[in-house]
Amino acid sequence: MPTCPLSFTIRFVDNRADLRAAAAVRAAAYGHHIAPLAVAFAEPDALDHQPGTTVLLCRDKLSGEAIGTARLQHSGAGPLLLEASVLLPTWLGRQPRVEVTRLAVRAGAHRLVKLMLMKALWRTCVANDVRWMVIGARSDALIRDYLRLGFRDVLDADMRVPLAHAGGLAHRILAFDVAGARRAWRASGHPLYAFMVETDHPDLELGRTLALAA
Repeated sequence: MPTCPLSFTIRFVDNRADLRAAAAVRAAAYGHHIAPLAVAFAEPDALDHQPGTTVLLCRDKLSGEAIGTARLQHSGAGPLLLEASVLLPTWLGRQPRVEVTRLAVRAGAHRLVKLMLMKALWRTCVANDVRWMVIGARSDALIRDYLRLGFRDVLDADMRVPLAHAGGLAHRILAFDVAGARRAWRASGHPLYAFMVETDHPDLELGRTLALAA
């Protein structure tokens, strides 16, 4: 397996300083598009501290600056955030699942940061026997990225629903088959198969399991 070092690291947040750094990335990225979110996301929120929640943080190696982040909420600790707004179909609602929220990358960060965060999310889910990743997406460009990666609509095609935890804004609900991804990427000759599956990225420092208990 080829090894590919990166100019940044991705690891689980395990201290207050890193969590505040993740919040700062969220505020900058989301606030760039929706100004009030720069204030709303400037501090960690209640879910960040809940059992079943795991936050990933990406830092530039040279500067030490936090440049990317994402958050996983595991269904083993209770209903997902979006389940307060959407009734998930049986094929999804009865399986171990995580919701991905607060995925954010600083403007000007390396172009691979977002893709590496997705790889980190997928690998974390594989290691923890999670069957589905679920996400609410609002931007058309972001939705296209998720569909290319292998996400699929949970509801009717292109249907959007308001999410209470996202300010009531309408989102498209997408799900990703964690367990079947490797097989699907290989069968389709997906251009990211080698990157996601056959390349070792030692700067993904994902050495522990998801925390489902306090």
